[in-house]
Amino acid sequence: MKTTTRVAVIGGGVVGCSVLYHLTKLGWSDVMLIERSELTSGSTWHAAGGFHTLNGDTNMAALQGYTIRLYKELEEITGMSCGLHHVGGVTLADNRDRFDMLLAERAKHRYMGLETEIVGPEEIRKIAPITNTDGIIGALYDPLDGHLDPSGTTHAYAKAARMGGATIETHCKVIETNQRPDGTWDVVTEKGTIHAEHIVNAGGLWAREVGAMAGVYLPLHPMEHQYIVTDEIADIYERESEHPHVMDPAGESYLRQEGRGLCIGFYEQPCKPWAVDGTPWDFGHELLPDDLDKIEDSIAFAYKRFPVLETAGVKTVIHGPFTFAPDGNPLVGPVPGMRNYWSACGVMAGFSQGGGVGLMLAQWMIEGECERDVTAMDVARFGDWITPGYTRPKVIENYQKRFSVSYPNEELPAARPFRQTPMYDVFDGMGAVWGQQFGLEVVNYFAQGDEPRYETPSFRRSNAFDATAREVRAVREAVGINEVHNFGKYLVTGAGARDWLNRIMAGRIPKPGRLSLTPMLSPAGRLIGDFTVSCLSDEAFQLTASYGAQAVHMRWFQRHEAEGVTVENISDRLNGFQIAGPKARDVLMAVSRDSLGDMRFMDLRHATIGMVDCLVQRVSYTGDLGYEIYCDPMAQRALWDTLWQAGQPHGMRPFGMRAMMSLRLDKFFGSWLSEFSPDYTPGETGMDRFIQWQKPEAFIGRDAALAERDAGAERALVAFEVEAEDADANGYEPVWIDGSVQGFCTSGGYSHHAGKSIALALIPANRAEEGLAVEIEILGKMCPARLITTPLFDADGARMRG
Repeated sequence: MKTTTRVAVIGGGVVGCSVLYHLTKLGWSDVMLIERSELTSGSTWHAAGGFHTLNGDTNMAALQGYTIRLYKELEEITGMSCGLHHVGGVTLADNRDRFDMLLAERAKHRYMGLETEIVGPEEIRKIAPITNTDGIIGALYDPLDGHLDPSGTTHAYAKAARMGGATIETHCKVIETNQRPDGTWDVVTEKGTIHAEHIVNAGGLWAREVGAMAGVYLPLHPMEHQYIVTDEIADIYERESEHPHVMDPAGESYLRQEGRGLCIGFYEQPCKPWAVDGTPWDFGHELLPDDLDKIEDSIAFAYKRFPVLETAGVKTVIHGPFTFAPDGNPLVGPVPGMRNYWSACGVMAGFSQGGGVGLMLAQWMIEGECERDVTAMDVARFGDWITPGYTRPKVIENYQKRFSVSYPNEELPAARPFRQTPMYDVFDGMGAVWGQQFGLEVVNYFAQGDEPRYETPSFRRSNAFDATAREVRAVREAVGINEVHNFGKYLVTGAGARDWLNRIMAGRIPKPGRLSLTPMLSPAGRLIGDFTVSCLSDEAFQLTASYGAQAVHMRWFQRHEAEGVTVENISDRLNGFQIAGPKARDVLMAVSRDSLGDMRFMDLRHATIGMVDCLVQRVSYTGDLGYEIYCDPMAQRALWDTLWQAGQPHGMRPFGMRAMMSLRLDKFFGSWLSEFSPDYTPGETGMDRFIQWQKPEAFIGRDAALAERDAGAERALVAFEVEAEDADANGYEPVWIDGSVQGFCTSGGYSHHAGKSIALALIPANRAEEGLAVEIEILGKMCPARLITTPLFDADGARMRG
């Protein structure tokens, strides 16, 4: 057995073998896979083997498309068969909401180049004739859907990796992983110790146990999952061609042909978590005892949807565990706080996603970043706040909602509330309707009187519409207040702090008492952060950015750590409020003896407000006259009492995130992971206006950003006024120009101030002119839209800056 290697991949399922292959494909041949038993042990061997491109996240859908196309390449490289069956598939919709979801997905697929289409009941019966279409509105047809041989595919990955120089060691259980002072690892196995520069945890069912060896908690949990293979069915084996896949979300089932019969699996409501206290090391090629009682209702529903099942005998019952993360997406990438430790876990749809996971992780390891935004599967999307007690109910919830409609405004209830600020009970008593971000409760809006304390999930305008309009009006006409808890906050201190920030950030680093806005770039010149930098002193700076990106940003800061610089995540050690609107200054003047009335836009000052020492910043994401006021969370309630009492004579009202996201549209302000993300560059999003090109420090991404500036961005971020009825753009709707799809929406919504539907979109830069007439496809309807360049509120910035 080898005793040294550049990369040790732990786990020989389809994901581990994919990672190993992609590392060799991208040029690293000194790589090794270690498997405790045989390849495919765990979940891989008993998987149903289906694959599809449908995914609510467009980048995940693209990676699933890559995975599916990869299989033919593997067959050509290795001469082995993956047992491919490209039979196509339909996803059924039995109500308006399900159909809206399919319409939204089909619209996304247009600009992604995926050849899906919407079909009606008559076409469904032609494609999948065993389907009872009673009550069915329509379906999404995907010609790429299919299934394969799980074992053959895994071994094809393994052979391709060996051909690239990789080593595979089976029957070699890992006992310990110990990190050396230089960041490399000793992987202690039953056969001896392997010294590796990097570790990849692809442990599958044992990922929790493998992670624990290194002191890492990975938020995932196995769930029991069951599918049935029938005896021969004449309507199946007498067909001239193989029957396509059918996904029936209403019945929580998926179905495909298996030989001369059918295979049907279920995501049942009375589901069961497995191995709550840890996966036994001696578990391998076993199955769990049959438990048909828990899928009894699902089977009864399936008999109605697919009547041929009712008289078919059961040939085999497959009941085994699969591992899920709380949101159902994989956990991939460098584990925050660890050196050279990588995750490739929680990939429950291994044959749809395994290839894409392997490619992205290999790019991350070898090139330092991925070619696309992988936020949806980044292991850092969960912070160090997450616990097994939170993970388990969220995994159960995700399993139960596997085939449920996924709404853009939906707030899932499991494991909530968990993390709360000192204002939770105050706001709850004021009618708060809650959302959550990064595990933290955040107010979406406030219900008044007999308004429902629950927002109806919808693809269209929800029952929060009127409450949001009321809160927007309060900000624009008087003064609104909300918390600043959902900002990520960092304290950067030390003699080298300014020089370090000038290298990390592309924009200007301000002088003491001032703020600046700046993008943070990857080496490839793509956006990985959108920051406000506050200069507290010559050697102390406060950074604010997206709350949900804390672990991602801290991982980046630690990767680029420097002597003489300390970076602390103070996101939950600093809280406070934002006040915004034409009366905001009047409120502030009434509560402080310090001189704050002459603060200029982008000024900051320390001041005492009531009894509380605060940091006051003259800035607001609402685009209005506004201030951010930060304090110790222990004093937040006292600060609230002071501001609220002083605000009442001026018409102060609380507002939530629904209003905030409407207010920002008035100024065409972008939002992190909508307009600004690692998929986009500063030039095409307009963030290049904040880059300080002439600063002497060679900031990260400078060469790539300069190249884009010199060549000119191919796309431009623009705003459209849309003729919409009851549904607004949400994101990824295609933009039709001159009869073809030439762009897509990044986000959108309703401007309650202007009374208009607004969409922000990326389109060809040479078409970005005032008045450009386009059509935006929203839920299957072509909505006329017109490009606008003048903000809907405070166009000259007089109120925001005055």
